[in-house]
Amino acid sequence: MWTVIYIAPTAKIAERIQKRLTEEGFLVQVRPLNLTKPQYEILVPSGEVREVQEVLGSILHL
Repeated sequence: MWTVIYIAPTAKIAERIQKRLTEEGFLVQVRPLNLTKPQYEILVPSGEVREVQEVLGSILHL
């Protein structure tokens, strides 16, 4: 099962996060949300959420 760990405000940010998490060895999916302004869900397997959250924190604080 996949879990949403972050909602990116732009496609560029979503792609950057996906690339960095993939480089760290995680499986990642990006799914667009159908809202009035474009946003993108970043999803990972449920079993990897804690590990991904640690890495995501360092990615977002660069």
